[in-house]
Amino acid sequence: MNVKHHLDEATLVSYAAGSMSQAMALVVACHIAMCPKCRERVKDSEAIGGMLLEGLQPAAIKGDALDSVLAALDDEPSVNAAIAPTEIHRDRAVSARSVPAPLQDYIGGSLDTVEWRTIVPGVYYHDLPCKSERGGVSRLLRIAPGKAMLPHSHDGNELTLILQGSFSDEVGRFTAGDIADLDGDIEHQPLVDSEVDCICLIATEAPLKFSTLLGKIVQPITGF
Repeated sequence: MNVKHHLDEATLVSYAAGSMSQAMALVVACHIAMCPKCRERVKDSEAIGGMLLEGLQPAAIKGDALDSVLAALDDEPSVNAAIAPTEIHRDRAVSARSVPAPLQDYIGGSLDTVEWRTIVPGVYYHDLPCKSERGGVSRLLRIAPGKAMLPHSHDGNELTLILQGSFSDEVGRFTAGDIADLDGDIEHQPLVDSEVDCICLIATEAPLKFSTLLGKIVQPITGF
C-alpha cells in the first residue's frame, strides 16, 4: 500500500494526547493501522508527551479523588467506550482489502455485510455509533464509479480515510490508505475515479455546509 496523504501534525498530537472525539479518533486509528509512517509519528508524539509529563510537578489531590473517579467511570456508557490511543492496535498493519482492526469492532471483518442507506442514486452511507461533541457524524460512505459527493465545506475538521477505490477533488487524488485531513477553509467535491465503488470512513466535528440546494435538502434526512 502506497500511502501518499497523511495526518496533519496537529491531528496526530491531539490523538496521542487523547483529546479528540471518539468519532475522529476512530478514523485516525484506522489510518494508523494502514500507514507505517503515521504509526511511527504517533509513537514519537507519545514519547515527547511522556517526557513532558515527567517534568511536571505533582499536584495535591483531595482525599476522595479515587472514589470520585470510580463513580464517574460507573456513569460512562458501555458501548465501545472511548478509543484511547494506547488501545487501538496501531502496530497491526492491514492490507488494502482488509477492514482496519479498530473498525472491526463496529462492522466485523468485511465490508460486504454492511447495510447501506441511499443519499442519492450511487451514493450510500452507513452510520457508526461514534459521536462528536458539536453534532458531527462518523459513518461509512460508498460512492459508485463516476459519481461525486455533493459539494461542501466544513464547520470544523473533517477526516476521510479511503478503504477501497479512489477519488479526486480540489486537494488531490486519494487511494486506499490515504486520509484527507481537512479544516473549515476547504470546499471540495470528491469525484470517484476508480473502476470500483469508493468506500470511505469519515468523521466530522460538526454538520457539513452544503453549497447546493440538493445538499441542503438531503442534509436533514441523512444527518450529514
